[in-house]
Amino acid sequence: MSTDEHLDPIPDSFILQPPVFHPVVPYGTTIFGGLYAGKMVTLQGVVPLHARRFQVDFQCGCCLHPQPDVAFRFSPRFYTVKPHVICNTHQGGLWQKEIRWPGVALQRGASFLILFLFENEEVKVSVNGQHFLHYRYRLPLSRVDTLDISGDILVKAIGFLNINPFLLYSPRLEVPCSRALPRGLWPGQVIVVRGLVLKEPKDFTLSLKDGTTHVPVTLRASFTDRTLAWVSSWGRKKLISAPFLFHPQRFFEVLLLCQEGGLKLALNGQGLGATSLDQKALEQLRELRISGNVHLYCIHC
Repeated sequence: MSTDEHLDPIPDSFILQPPVFHPVVPYGTTIFGGLYAGKMVTLQGVVPLHARRFQVDFQCGCCLHPQPDVAFRFSPRFYTVKPHVICNTHQGGLWQKEIRWPGVALQRGASFLILFLFENEEVKVSVNGQHFLHYRYRLPLSRVDTLDISGDILVKAIGFLNINPFLLYSPRLEVPCSRALPRGLWPGQVIVVRGLVLKEPKDFTLSLKDGTTHVPVTLRASFTDRTLAWVSSWGRKKLISAPFLFHPQRFFEVLLLCQEGGLKLALNGQGLGATSLDQKALEQLRELRISGNVHLYCIHC
């Protein structure tokens, strides 16, 4: 691996969540703890030779339809005579007045390092170690909890950092924990669970129950044999053929995307396949329940 393919070593106390390496674009992930003054996001990658544009969106939510509000869009454009960056905010289904920044230090075919530093009133962006722009917030920074990247870009690494290691995380939720699903699940709905694996874990279980306490969907991680599996309502286990991405004393993020015919699973930004469930069964789900050897910080459903 060449030196430009990994993040520079950073003290553990500055790391908020695991970095993501070589994600497939378009790529989206929740930002653990959301954004606040003092947080940094780094993006390393390459601009393809024939790139026209790409977007880095800091969003308020991760739904597919309708499009969520975007507090800050950073969008380099390469198809004009003079390449530039467009910054903007999307609110209530409408884009606001865009701001154009000329002279971007990004070139087709070249590697780059972009750093987003979030302060009290504005975000500052540096490109390849040089300050490039600042953008005043038009939406509250506290609403931002999702990073979305799309367009003509090859991403090598994404890092989530903290310039103040003494900032506290969000209050923990009690485990076991449950959340009501009064309307069941519908195509396009996303369940997000974020937390921290304990030092000596045994298991982690995420269950979806219907109104009769029947449990048609269970996701179970066993730290003893390092397996991840779907468990049916009658106890049949279907192992998920993927690297075991839960690690002691590391943050994790589970995403379940409801689609026609079942649920798609992603763990720490990596797609891990799907489980089948008909639409009627999805609509009848009424409770999300989580148990195991973890600290929970966020449940969104």
